[in-house]
Parts: sequence; structure tokens; C-alpha cells
Amino acid sequence: MKITDLRCAVIGRHPIVRIVTDEGLYGLGEVEFTKTYLKPFVLQFRDVLIGEDPTDVERCMLKIRQRGSFKPYGAAVSAIEHALWDIAGKAANVPVYKLLGGKVRDRVRVYNGSLRRPMSGTRPEDYAAECKWMMELPENFFMVKQGISFHSSMKRDVPDFHYGIPQDSVFHGAMDTGLISERGFNHMLDCVAAMKEVLGDRVSLALDCGPGWMLPDAIRFARAVEKYHLMWLEDMLTGDYTPWVNPQIYRELTTSTSTPIHTGEQIYLRNNFKELIETQAVNVVGPDPADIGGIAELKWVAEHAQLHSILMAPHGTANGLLGLGALVNVCATLPANYIAFEYPSASDPWWHEIIEGLPERIVTDSMIDLFEAPGLGLDINAEAARKYLRDEDAAFFD
Repeated sequence: MKITDLRCAVIGRHPIVRIVTDEGLYGLGEVEFTKTYLKPFVLQFRDVLIGEDPTDVERCMLKIRQRGSFKPYGAAVSAIEHALWDIAGKAANVPVYKLLGGKVRDRVRVYNGSLRRPMSGTRPEDYAAECKWMMELPENFFMVKQGISFHSSMKRDVPDFHYGIPQDSVFHGAMDTGLISERGFNHMLDCVAAMKEVLGDRVSLALDCGPGWMLPDAIRFARAVEKYHLMWLEDMLTGDYTPWVNPQIYRELTTSTSTPIHTGEQIYLRNNFKELIETQAVNVVGPDPADIGGIAELKWVAEHAQLHSILMAPHGTANGLLGLGALVNVCATLPANYIAFEYPSASDPWWHEIIEGLPERIVTDSMIDLFEAPGLGLDINAEAARKYLRDEDAAFFD
């Protein structure tokens, strides 16, 4: 089998990768909806992959892996890797998890970071109302994640929240940073208290915090919320779109508190998790299979983390429904340090009309049954999807 074409079309807001072969099999991969601009980054790899056997996934990846980078630029490589595994599974007539060593669980646990509604503000009562709404969702999530501090609009809603320079930027994930004021600090604590009053011990709470915190603030806050038994504090120092790791600083934070510390969604390749894991700089790592370089990279990181008693909770909120297929397959194979992955819901309602292979109810009691169809288990209905193609991508499904 040989690759005859590598295509990329933006459907809705997601760049979708389609690898075509001379035997009629094809594979699909999806980039986060926040990275619509990455189509040309995908297509730069077309010529080097044409003629390769797509079922030799690692051989193909060796040709392109070094050309990716930290979020967002690892996404192009990652989506191609997903499409290669999709073909490999279809060629073997098995789900991809079978090719990764087989499943260790029949259902995978997820938490809610994507099913949201517009909040009326960032006051404690706004956060409490949002948590109550999330608790009542039919998915019955065991855990929810909420954005606070620099990962929310409270950095602008709360007067004099911090003493840094605000980033008035159009870019998704633009990082504010600076010392947080006493007013801002106390506001965050009031918000946490309000959320926990609603959630109690029935639904766990994690906080997406940054990045951008100064270390003293991070330590003080982590200690101040210890009594609430949070699942974790995420990306306080570095994280979303930060092209470095800072494991030494993270280790100082982690060893200063009993509140679990989490990071990793922006990190590209297993190599860049090495020091973070081996120095036990965090309690939880959260790579995204659509950013780290693919599902094989994520599995390696999970296993290496397991050896060092570090927990695993993959990111994935914006990965779309095809991205959900990648997450379900790889997380079925992960060791016992796996907690849950961040559930990626449809970025537009009509995705449910064009994706084939999904159950009527995807999440039940915070769990997803494995997809048993060959490959990543999901497909796009070409006829239904054509009306969402741009004119320049008219031949995408040919």
C-alpha cells in the first residue's frame, strides 16, 4: 500500500487531514478549531509522504516529526499521525487500540472542559451558577474544569487584578502575566469557595489557571486552596502556547503544596516531558494527542509517567469529534495512572450530522464505550459534509 495524496480542508473551523492510498483506504485526522490557519502547515508534508506505506506509521513519522514544534505547530504533525493510524487500523481491520498493545479498559473516563454556556461574568455567583449547570448535564460528569485568573476574563473584569501588562491580543491563548494583587487573589479564593459549595464532594473540581503566574503567587494560592481537595491546578507557570517547560520552577511549586499541579497541553514530543517527569516536577501531566506529535507519543509519555508515580489526564477540549476517536483509542491502552481525558464536544452542532460511528449518547456517567470500528472508529459522511467545504477544497473527498 502506498500514499497517493495528502489533503487538508478546513471544515467549519477545523483543518481536517485526509490521507489517500492506492488501495482505496483513507485516513482522517483533525486539528483543533482554534488553529484554522494550520492548513498550509499540513500540506508542506505532502510531497515527502507520497509513495510511503502508511501502515509503517513510525517510518512515516521519522520523515516529519522533527519539523513540528510546541503548540500550535505540533498540531499539523499530530493530525497526520492520527490519519496514518486510522489507515493502519483499517488495513488490519481492527481498532487502533489493538495496534497500540490492546485495551486495558472497556470504557474510558472523561471530564468536562468543553460543554459550556456563556457566563454572565466572573463573580463568585457566576461561577457557582455555571457549576450547577454543569452538574445537571445528562453526561453526569465526575469532574468539571473551570478557568480562573489568567485563563479567564477575570484578569480584565476585576479592577487591578494584577500588576503586569495586559495583552490586548487577537491570538487565542495570549498570555497575560504579572504579580496578582491582593484584591485579585481574594477574588479567586471567593470564586473557588462558591464553586465548591455547589459541587460538594459529588463532583470534583479542577482549575485551569494560566499560564502567567509568578511563583510566589502560585505557591500562596495552591496552599490556600488545599482545604478544597481540588483535582489539580493547571498551567499556572507555563502552559497553553508557551514554547518552553520550566520543570525546575514547577518542581518548586509542586513540592510546596499538597494541591496537585498539572501541565503539559502545549508540549511537543516525549523528549520535552523527560525532565518534567524524571524530576517529578508536577503531579499530573496532560499532553494533547493533537499537539504532542500524535497518539504514540502520548502513550509513551503516559507509560514513562507511570514509572515515576505521576498521573495522566490528557487535554483535548477543542479537538473535535474525529479528535475524540484518537483520544478514546489511545486512552483505552494507558496504564493505571490514567485519570480521565478532557472531553472534546462538537464545535458546531452540525458535526453530529456528518460524523459516522458515534453512539446516540456519547458520554454516560462520565464514561465513553470504546469505538469498535476499524481505525479510529469514526468517519465523515462525504455527501453530508460537501456543503461545508470551501470552493478551493471541492475535491477533498474525491
